[in-house]
Amino acid sequence: MLSHLGSVLSQLSAVILPVLVIAGIGFIWARAGRRFDSVFLTDIVTNIGTPCLVAHSLTTLQVAPAALAQMFGAALVAIAGFCILGLITLKVMRLSLNSYLPALMFPNTGNMGLPLSLFAFGPEGLALAVVYFGCTVTLQFTLGISISAGNLSLSRLVRTPTVYAVAIAILVLMFDIPVPTWIDNTIGVLGGLTIPMMLLTLGVSIATLKVHALGRNLLLSCVRMAGGFLIALVVTQFFDLSPTAAGVLVIQSSMPVAVFNFLFAQY
Repeated sequence: MLSHLGSVLSQLSAVILPVLVIAGIGFIWARAGRRFDSVFLTDIVTNIGTPCLVAHSLTTLQVAPAALAQMFGAALVAIAGFCILGLITLKVMRLSLNSYLPALMFPNTGNMGLPLSLFAFGPEGLALAVVYFGCTVTLQFTLGISISAGNLSLSRLVRTPTVYAVAIAILVLMFDIPVPTWIDNTIGVLGGLTIPMMLLTLGVSIATLKVHALGRNLLLSCVRMAGGFLIALVVTQFFDLSPTAAGVLVIQSSMPVAVFNFLFAQY
């Protein structure tokens, strides 16, 4: 019994501790008063790192295209569920949809979801998590920003590099197009920047956040995480996902509020 418990704790620590350590470095860095340009790093991660990570993960990892398509559909349904839950919650609490709905709709599928999925399920889990992340980022940088701004702009979709990365990766998968080694290596290196930079930014964000209305914010956090978990469980049944895909969906859906919501507020 004790050996089994030790094995479980060892596996959990292997998944969680890398995330906590890297985010902790960012937290300590900010607390020490070191310079950290969140706006600059957000631009780098958004326009270079994330598209390269998405493209490299989808084109190099051995996951059936049907499984990727299934995860994309499940992610869309889950996000729609988050939207409905958020609308109901905010109407009951009489809070601003512009301010709070994007935070309830879009979980932290990047900074936390990607490394957790990688450490928990390996390369296959990362590939599926990247699909969920790509879906979330595309909607967040279009619909999410539009909700916050109070207007819908299709031009934001055109200016979102991740959309093109997903489209190109899908074409490569569908037509089995060989990717030149130098391109594969280049996007692999650039994509490798994304997860550590996201985790560092997460730590810095936590260190610099000022909390107001703690009780209300804790309640909304519970709605985001517990609601996401329950919605994910329902979605997994409808889509009949594999154990790995179901685990990734639950992890990604149960994440707290995406750091991008905080970073957008810095502009």
